[in-house]
Amino acid sequence: MPFRRNPSLDWPGTGAVERWLEAERDQLVLWLPVTFGVGVAAWFVLGDLWAWQVLALAALAGGLGCLAVGRAGRLARASGIGLLMVALGVGCAWWRAERVAAPVLARPVVAMVTGRVEAIDRLAARGVMRLTIATTGGGLPKRVRVNLAEADAPAALTVGAGVSLRARLMPPPGPAVPGAYDFARVAWFGGLGATGRGFAPVAVTAPGEASAGLRERLTRHINDRLEGSRGGIAAALVTGDEGAIEEADAEAMRRAGLAHLLSVSGLHITAVVAATMVIVLRLLALSPWLALRVRLPLVAAVAGAVAAIGYTWLTGAQVPTIRSCVAALLVLAALAVGREAMTLRLVATGALVVLVFRPEALVGPSFQLSFAAITAIVALHEQPRIRAFFEPHDEGRIRGVGRSLASLLVTGVVVELALMPIAMFHFHKAGVYGALANIVAIPLTTFVIMPIEALALVFDLVGAGAPFWWLAGQAVTALLWIARTVAAAPGSVVALPSMPVGAFAIMVGGGLWLALWRTWWRALGVVPLAAGAVWALVTPPPDLLVTGDGRHVAVRTGDGLALLRERTGDYTRSTLAENGGTDGEPLLLDGRREARCSRDLCIVDLMREGRRWRVMATRSGYLVPAGQLIAACGQADVAVSERGLPRRCRPRWLRLDRQTLAHTGGVAVRFAGGWVVTVRQPGDQHPWMVAETVMPPRLRTAEGGRCPPTSC
Repeated sequence: MPFRRNPSLDWPGTGAVERWLEAERDQLVLWLPVTFGVGVAAWFVLGDLWAWQVLALAALAGGLGCLAVGRAGRLARASGIGLLMVALGVGCAWWRAERVAAPVLARPVVAMVTGRVEAIDRLAARGVMRLTIATTGGGLPKRVRVNLAEADAPAALTVGAGVSLRARLMPPPGPAVPGAYDFARVAWFGGLGATGRGFAPVAVTAPGEASAGLRERLTRHINDRLEGSRGGIAAALVTGDEGAIEEADAEAMRRAGLAHLLSVSGLHITAVVAATMVIVLRLLALSPWLALRVRLPLVAAVAGAVAAIGYTWLTGAQVPTIRSCVAALLVLAALAVGREAMTLRLVATGALVVLVFRPEALVGPSFQLSFAAITAIVALHEQPRIRAFFEPHDEGRIRGVGRSLASLLVTGVVVELALMPIAMFHFHKAGVYGALANIVAIPLTTFVIMPIEALALVFDLVGAGAPFWWLAGQAVTALLWIARTVAAAPGSVVALPSMPVGAFAIMVGGGLWLALWRTWWRALGVVPLAAGAVWALVTPPPDLLVTGDGRHVAVRTGDGLALLRERTGDYTRSTLAENGGTDGEPLLLDGRREARCSRDLCIVDLMREGRRWRVMATRSGYLVPAGQLIAACGQADVAVSERGLPRRCRPRWLRLDRQTLAHTGGVAVRFAGGWVVTVRQPGDQHPWMVAETVMPPRLRTAEGGRCPPTSC
């Protein structure tokens, strides 16, 4: 007897919702990776073991309950499946984090590192080799990453070689200040327990590969043909190695919104697959016998799949490339069975595959940027009116070219709007003219640079590639000119301070709602999008930023963001500027009218909402007389120091010394309303925050004594 729905089990007021979901039934499957991602994101945001358990069990119980009481109602079924996917996302992220668990270094130390070289990344622009070493004993983590000057590397140092060297190691650092890059989390999922710098001499204790791998040899070959950033960009397009790109040019590409061209992803995979399929089809079509008896498009699709997999392997099989390869394979499979090549269902399938195997990718900018871009493009082109406009028309050549340019511009603007919240959240800045720059840069890269470079590599086999390398160099020079010109244009970059997680979350939710539905209800996504954008824009920047070691302080003065120390590294300087919402070089406190600085102390007076706030910060390693320091503390609202302050040093509000910062990590302070955010939250039980630690014995000097922790 067929099952009949009992109307008494319907949820009150769900008739309209049921009719809407029935109209959207083909779109419901698109929300599977979204709800799975909600569970993954919740695991990363919540830091408490109890919260993870409660969320997973509540989602599981709610999902089963919805399925039990509303078997014939689409709302109940959709809610039940969504809640089950949330529970599955929580469990998958939790399981993955525990599965990769490995000890990390307890504290900075100078130690002997012995082991086998697993990978070598050459940063030619900096003259540095980055070695990933699987260690053997010595009380070290199982895997460490060491930067080594190329001049100190012996010729026999190759992948697979046994190596022994002295290095200064440190635990993978967490965010320097709230909202900054969390390398500790990334290193945890990458199995890295320590990072540092190696010193000569370097001993090769066992031979590795007889020669460098294909990727490294190809990168060197390209860099030999084109010097400087031109060679670095050309190598990045072929092998994914960006090490030879000078920092100034890399920054110009980022500011111009062209950095995606340097990361091997969908654009590059698409170009390789398309070129392979065209070549295979044209060659096979030369044979009438094959053309009549074999499905040549299917053969070409298989060849394209092989090319995609090979290109992914050649470029190092990085996560963005793997995602793009999976998407390309899905598109080729759809073509093989006669389905539409690119749909949101394929995008959703690719996203779900990546999240199941690498749930940590969700919280990284790479995953978010790539899937936001492809979702925006596909959703735009699936709209009937847009599709009708973009399709070929029976019109003159000039109108056709104009229509093509208009389609590129519209697509570029939509993609830039989709990517802007993500760029703002992760990098605290976004390019304004990226859509215009990409209209020229994408065709230049796809149809000029990459084909010419491919021809140059082919003709190098017979020693005739020089003319093609000259052409490739001129094309890359044009690309760099576009990047530098756009980056230098007034207002090319919009900078914001750290965005609230809640604002980012509702913007993402609104964007997905707008992209994935098809009926008029989709327009409701504009509301959370606008609310999140307003929330982010009205969030004021912090007045005070303090790094987790207490050495570096940034204060927002009347002239802009000012740093405590003149000798601040480039990375720390840029991190403080970005998280402070500043685009450009920060100032120094010395000479500011709000500050009074000596060699050892700085006192800064700031007016906020009619009240004066005083910040005292130490700026040297020399001890200040106790009486003077205690008196300065008593007159300050906030006291900051990289060392422990005396007990009698009691500022009126916050005391951020070595002991306090060891528990809080970096700190961001806004005086209005007493707003304080710390990197570390009490009770955070994420595995990289409570990891098992190891500590090697200190090295001994030639005289038999022990080296201090920072030198030998």
